[in-house]
Amino acid sequence: MSTEPELPRAVRIFVSFVTLLRANGFAVAPEQTAAYLAAIELLGPRDLNDIRQSALATLGPPPERRATFDRLFDLHFRGSEAIEHADDGEDDETVRLQEEGRGDEEPLFSDDASESGLTATRAEALVERRFAQLSTTDALRRLAREAPRRLPRRRGHRRMRTRRGPFADLRRTLRETVRNDGEILRLGRLKRRQRPRKMLLLIDVSGSMKGRTEENMKLAHALMQAARNIEVFTFGTRLTRVTRALRLKHREQALNAAAHLVSDWDGGTRIGDALQAFLAVPRFGGYARGAAVIVVSDGLERGDPDALRDAVAKLSRRAWRLSWLTPLATGPGFRPQTEALIAIARYVDDLVDGGSSASIVAHLLALGRRRAA
Repeated sequence: MSTEPELPRAVRIFVSFVTLLRANGFAVAPEQTAAYLAAIELLGPRDLNDIRQSALATLGPPPERRATFDRLFDLHFRGSEAIEHADDGEDDETVRLQEEGRGDEEPLFSDDASESGLTATRAEALVERRFAQLSTTDALRRLAREAPRRLPRRRGHRRMRTRRGPFADLRRTLRETVRNDGEILRLGRLKRRQRPRKMLLLIDVSGSMKGRTEENMKLAHALMQAARNIEVFTFGTRLTRVTRALRLKHREQALNAAAHLVSDWDGGTRIGDALQAFLAVPRFGGYARGAAVIVVSDGLERGDPDALRDAVAKLSRRAWRLSWLTPLATGPGFRPQTEALIAIARYVDDLVDGGSSASIVAHLLALGRRRAA
C-alpha cells in the first residue's frame, strides 16, 4: 500500500501539464514545478492567460520551442476549443485533424516500412524530420532568377502614367496646358499598376509523398525568397502553417525551423480533412481568396472522397486559379485513375506533373501568362 500523499484536486491539472511537457521533450525540474504552482497561487489567476504567463516565467521553455509549448498548453487546458479558436492565436498554428472511425481499425503507425513511399495510410505518426545538407539545383536557380517578373500579377487600384492607357490623366494634362499658354499638345494617359498576385502553396508531407518532401520544401523556401506575397502550409494528418519559418533567409535555418513546427512528416494521408480544416479557419481561408493556389500532392486519399471533393470545390470558388500538381501525372495525356483525383478533376484548372522540381517551377512561371483578372 502506497503511503505517498494524494495531490489536491485543484493542483492535479497543473501537475499533469508538467508531465505532458516532459513527455514531449521539455526539461522541467521539480523546483520549477513548485515555482509554477507558487506563481499560480500568488497571481490568483482570473483567466488562462495568467496561467500561461506563470508557466512561461517558471517552466522556461526554450524560445525555439515556444510554438510547441503553446500548442501543448492549449491542448491541455482548452481541449477542442483550441482548434475552434485557432485563428486567434500565433501565426504558426497546427490544426490536428480528428480521427474518424471509418471501416476497419488500422494500426497506429505510418507507412515508413514502404521505402518507395507509394502507399497511403490514414494513421497519424508524429515525428521530427531532419534535412540533409542542401544543394541548389538548376530549377531553384531558375525560379529565383525569373520569379520576380514571371509570377502571376493582378491589376491594382492605383494608376500610373503611360503613353497609352484607358484613363485620361487630367492633372498632368492641365499642368502642361498651363505651361503651353493654354494649348493642349498631348493628352496624358493612365493605366492600372500591376501588383503581385497572392499565392498559396499547400504541400503534402504524408508518407506517400516522402520521396518528394525535401525537394518540395526547398522549392517553397526559394519561392518565399523570390516573392513576399506567399503563404505555405503543410498537411498530412495535421495542417501546419510554415510561412514564418520559410521567411528566414538561410535555407538550412528555414527548413530546420519548419521541420520543428511540422510533426506529421511521413505519416497518414487525409487530404480532404486537411483542406476542410484549412477552410474552417477564417483567416486561413482568406489567404486563398483571389490567390493562385497550388496543391502539391499525389492525391492518394485514404479519407472520404466526398469530403475532398467538397473542399476542393470551395477552394476553387475562392481562388483565382487552382492547380493540382501530382507525381502521378507523368505526361501530357495524363488521365486521373484514382478515386480522389477523378472526384476533383472538374474543379481544378490544372492537373499537371508535380514529380520533379523542374516541372513544378515550369508551371509556376507559366502562371504569369494567364489572363489577369
